[in-house]
Amino acid sequence: MCGICGQLRFDNQAVESKNLEVMMQKIARRGPDDEGIWSDRMVGFGHRRLSIIDLSNYAHQPMVDEMLNLTLVFNGTIYNYQSLRKDLIQHGYHFFSTSDTEVILKAYHHWGEDCVKHLDGMFAFCIWNGTHLFVARDRMGIKPLYFNLTDEAFSFASNTQALIAIGVDSGINSVALQQQLSLHGVVPAPNTILNGVHKIKPATTLMIDAQGKITEKIYWQPKAQRTGLNNEEYLEKTHDLLIKAVDKRMLAADVPIGVLLSGGLDSSLLVGLLSEAGHQDIRTFSIGFEDIGGEAGSEFEYSDQIVRRFNTKHEKYVVSNRQVLPRLGEAVSNMAEPMVGQDAVAFYLLSEQVSKHIKVVLSGQGADEAFAGYFWYARMQKELGSEFERFAKHYIDRSYEEYLQTVNAQYHTGNHTQEWLNKEFDKANADEFMDKVFRTDITRLVVDDPVKRVDNMTMAWGLEARVPFMDTALVEHALCIPPSLKMSEEGKYPLKQISRGLLPDSVIDRKKGYFPMPALKYVRGEFLEFMSDILNSSRCINRGVYNQNFVQKVINQPEQYMTALNGSRLWHLALLEYWLQENVDG
Repeated sequence: MCGICGQLRFDNQAVESKNLEVMMQKIARRGPDDEGIWSDRMVGFGHRRLSIIDLSNYAHQPMVDEMLNLTLVFNGTIYNYQSLRKDLIQHGYHFFSTSDTEVILKAYHHWGEDCVKHLDGMFAFCIWNGTHLFVARDRMGIKPLYFNLTDEAFSFASNTQALIAIGVDSGINSVALQQQLSLHGVVPAPNTILNGVHKIKPATTLMIDAQGKITEKIYWQPKAQRTGLNNEEYLEKTHDLLIKAVDKRMLAADVPIGVLLSGGLDSSLLVGLLSEAGHQDIRTFSIGFEDIGGEAGSEFEYSDQIVRRFNTKHEKYVVSNRQVLPRLGEAVSNMAEPMVGQDAVAFYLLSEQVSKHIKVVLSGQGADEAFAGYFWYARMQKELGSEFERFAKHYIDRSYEEYLQTVNAQYHTGNHTQEWLNKEFDKANADEFMDKVFRTDITRLVVDDPVKRVDNMTMAWGLEARVPFMDTALVEHALCIPPSLKMSEEGKYPLKQISRGLLPDSVIDRKKGYFPMPALKYVRGEFLEFMSDILNSSRCINRGVYNQNFVQKVINQPEQYMTALNGSRLWHLALLEYWLQENVDG
């Protein structure tokens, strides 16, 4: 829920209300129900609210607790807020609302910086205690938090657009550029593509004093090691934790909740588990596109089976392929960072429709990373060479040699992707190579690809997406499961076993699908023309990022430049430039 922004000044100047107002405009779509601004000279907060828990004005933000001398802005949901509330009442705290927002305030007062260890949820929040600003992001990085740091101020917001609006260094970050073009759009925190914008790492807190001194702490680092269970016990525990993950997300709301039903195993299993847990009147939503050639533009064949099996209240939307390109600019302008996933516009268009009916949905992101659902995992496992070589051959979008040909010399600053991956793989407490891959994927890579994409595209319409497969306890357990067990039967063996008898076998055993968008998949026709126009534009040429001679080679033979994951390297170049034109150039 919600969008947040604010600023702490270090230069003895008061926060300017116009800066808060400008940032508020850029996060407005994240919270259509209410807004608020609070300032106390050197510090100011802004908030746009999507009302989900405690719909009354008592839950208004920024939330000020005068008794405790604390002020908070918060984006997200705390799933265990009711049990925490009871504990805090026993410790003598009195509550004026029934919101999870107020629970964070009391938890911070009671436990200090360790409050985050007690919170089970997705969150990004900032608390001013009169002398320090405390900033926190959830363990899995589900909720975003961007910041700009100068000698004068620390400014933060739920998206980069809010920070760009008050003026930041919009030069291209060469570390991020190399990662953007090799990790299919993933730029791991703390970097972003812009020099002047950073993001809080997942599972991290910052404590910032009035002089600008920052203390960073990482409060969660999961292990990827065996725990001594046998295979049957691993499966039973997976089932138990998954039901709890779904149930807690259904109960933490004062509004109805639906499911984004793609027709794949993951979202279908969410519906099945809801039914198994006794939830009635399940609402489901699906989107599809027109077929192109012999390729299906929807997965309705499978989602319809789930609707019939569980008698859900279903909404199905078919989008003309002619709508894709005209609406692409809207989707890109709502991306906090450049996102190359072709399903971004699909989620954007689906969220537009779903938000007319409901405020909260469950979505299946994280299942493939946690339970080995992608085809490239088996290839990596069989590969020879160093850990980076085994990973890179089946994941990296372009070799470093090709990267050097793609961009101009000022951005030839090193193979930052290789350096970053080696540091991730070197982290302690992982039993084997595939454990390292799964941990890196579910705790770092997924954050800045599918999860960020879904958060951005849903919140652009004031719709909150909750992701049960990224539940902390479930992820911790999944990382302990032997890779051989997860990778059985072409991956996701634990989820397939849980689904037997619950879902139709045709859904369980189908070949893994990806959000079908034929209009964007094939680099030809009007889509190729669109990308060519962007990359040949004067703005692109004047920006001076790309080597235009190499770009022309890719434009002339786009289907010769596909990635290991079957993506278009031409689209990666065009999308980055298009995002800069939409969000930075103005």
